[in-house]
Amino acid sequence: MNELLIEDVGHVRVLRMNRPEKRNALNNALTRGLVDALAAAEMDDAVHVVVLTGNGSAFCAGADITEFKDLTPDQMGRVEERAELTMQLHLSVSRMSKPVIAAVNGFAMGGGAGLAIACDLALAARSARFGYPEVKHGIVAAIVLPNLTRQIGRKAAFHMVATGESVDAERAVEMGLANAVHDDDVLMDETMKLASHLAGVSRAAMATTKQTFHQVVDLPLARGLEIGREANKRMRSFVRTER
Repeated sequence: MNELLIEDVGHVRVLRMNRPEKRNALNNALTRGLVDALAAAEMDDAVHVVVLTGNGSAFCAGADITEFKDLTPDQMGRVEERAELTMQLHLSVSRMSKPVIAAVNGFAMGGGAGLAIACDLALAARSARFGYPEVKHGIVAAIVLPNLTRQIGRKAAFHMVATGESVDAERAVEMGLANAVHDDDVLMDETMKLASHLAGVSRAAMATTKQTFHQVVDLPLARGLEIGREANKRMRSFVRTER
């Protein structure tokens, strides 16, 4: 069984995590597959938008803890490799010029919740839940923290990672973890509708919008305005170059 299924629908590339028996838990193979697939989508001119979802009843249960037995202090090479791979996955979306939409079709826990909110947009099924239960298992929700803190604020982020409590889809939207909630049976239809809309936008405008967004989001106001000024100047060439 392929750990990641890839399908092109027009200019939309759908990446479907395919470990339903493990609730799409992120083992090394799936994590590497996602990193490689996102890089391939970025390089493919026919792909304008990426959709990420999971097979089965869950989006992603987080890290596959069955691999933790190999991540011990005496195996520091493996520990470092896994940490680096996880970090690169969470960086991949922000480094792409193309929008990535998460269709959160069920539970998104730990690294799975981190993966969902790392996407540019997240649409959630009513059955979806978001949570960071790591502390309950004596481990730390570490790599997910930068995105989580940026998106929902310090107090809400600390509450989630310190208590391990999960939230439902409606609360996730209120907190800023997701953009919208849809009934489970129409989640993918609604996601593809949004993806198709974004795929029809000027590619130069979309790429510059995303690049500028990720550059300015954490900068002081003055520096953010300078970057916005430069993007504004580049924008004037879009219509001419895309004719």
